[in-house]
Amino acid sequence: MNRNILIGGAWPYANGSLHIGHIAGLLPGDVLARYHRACKDKVYFVSGSDCHGTPVAIRAKSENKTPRQVSDHYHEEFVDAFKRLGFTYDLYTKTSSIEHKTFVQEFHRRLYESEYVYEKETPQAFCDSCNTFLADRFVTGICPSCGAPARGDQCDACGTVLDPESLKAPICAVCKTPISFKNSKHLYIAITKLEKELRRLVDTSTSWRKNAISFTNKYLDEGLRDRALTRDLEWGIPVPKEGYENKTIYIWAENVLGYLSAAKVVADQRGESFEELFGADSKHYYVHGKDNIPFHTIILPALLIANGQGYHLPDQIVSSEYLTLEGRKISTSQNYAIWVKDLLDKYDPDSLRYYFLANGPEKKDADFSWTEYVNNHNGELLGAYGNFINRTLTFITKYFDGIVPEGQLSKEWDETLRKLYETTGKKIEDGHFKDAVEGIFEVVRKANKYFDEQAPWKTRTENIEACKNTLFQCTQIIANLVVILAPFTPFSSEKVCKWLNISDDWSYKEVKAGYKLPEIQILFERLDKKVIEEERDKLNLKD
Repeated sequence: MNRNILIGGAWPYANGSLHIGHIAGLLPGDVLARYHRACKDKVYFVSGSDCHGTPVAIRAKSENKTPRQVSDHYHEEFVDAFKRLGFTYDLYTKTSSIEHKTFVQEFHRRLYESEYVYEKETPQAFCDSCNTFLADRFVTGICPSCGAPARGDQCDACGTVLDPESLKAPICAVCKTPISFKNSKHLYIAITKLEKELRRLVDTSTSWRKNAISFTNKYLDEGLRDRALTRDLEWGIPVPKEGYENKTIYIWAENVLGYLSAAKVVADQRGESFEELFGADSKHYYVHGKDNIPFHTIILPALLIANGQGYHLPDQIVSSEYLTLEGRKISTSQNYAIWVKDLLDKYDPDSLRYYFLANGPEKKDADFSWTEYVNNHNGELLGAYGNFINRTLTFITKYFDGIVPEGQLSKEWDETLRKLYETTGKKIEDGHFKDAVEGIFEVVRKANKYFDEQAPWKTRTENIEACKNTLFQCTQIIANLVVILAPFTPFSSEKVCKWLNISDDWSYKEVKAGYKLPEIQILFERLDKKVIEEERDKLNLKD
């Protein structure tokens, strides 16, 4: 039975270019989407650019542009980068779209009628120098709990959830001047009233990453706090309530609803049921980085529950850990990063996808190093996988006129390949992408060993039937490997599927003897080791 699958990829802030940390956290979403489509499931893979809020407004002010100009510029850059990386979003949109605005305002109108929303006058951080109210994360100061430098929303040193007014010596993160506080009336959601439902959600979750469970329990155990739904900012979605005409919906209370607004656009375009997608018989994945966990395990569920329409809650939280760069924390402000747009100008997208999925921050923090990247590409992707495909198909081309010879697949190889579909599919659905890649490459290495042991270059003259049988079996192995790897390395898989005239649906493949291969090309180019120092030099690293 085909399933309804929602895959929500985190929405990157449209106030700066994408770096490798973004990609490492978001790539699993595309693997899930490609896999579920190959299984004939009904997939809604959605995301978009987060265009509202203080970060975009401040960037716009510094560049003497409008927030829309800034966010639209980066949105287009994101669209291009995701496309070149092979992301197959059913819709990649933006929070400034009319569809998102309409959906969010209607959602909030209903939300305001619930028992969970109330009005309260509270002090709001205001920067006289910037002449603007500040989002919590744009206030910095000293943590009252541990004394470490902290943001107005959270202390990274001790993990305490904060309010800007609780910080000692608070200053504006943008202009570094002391801030003041001005009282302002806002709408709040009583998340504290939802503790029982949120605890039940995390306690019954069987498919959340460990970091998602531990982070969420930490927030719950420390004590939830009610959150403002509205903000004193011009750039955002207007609050659909009388008396709030000069305020906008707080960014955190509308960007997570983008999963719903985007999915509704896709459902309407397809003539399918949005209500069914958010009903009981669906599976919902949310893919993001570690710092976005509470927004997907507390904020989003709280909004969905409080709205009262019985929306489907998150099933699987696919939350990555942090990615460092050559042993140091990525810093966009110090330009210590590898920008995705630059990376794609020089390197094969399948090579990048393979590296970040096989070596990414899935269960623990991971480090990107140019040495490891080049060695992985040359050793595994090209040396093991690409080489096995090339040596088999070029041998058939050279000595058998490109015609797949007669042979019989052994019971052992038949069972190995069929089992690989099953085990890889389960690992993908469970969010274990590194294990899935490693399992596939174990079979790749086994296939290379088989080719070497059978030595077709010798049996071609000594035992032609054995030679034919070896090449027939290797062709069947290739056909199934490229299909199983298609969610991970789609560009190369698509090429080989065309060469072998097979589909990429998630099912066992067979290439008949007598099939004529087209012209075969090299799948991956070897990377010269000199790029390691060239790329490291760009980062101004000191060994």
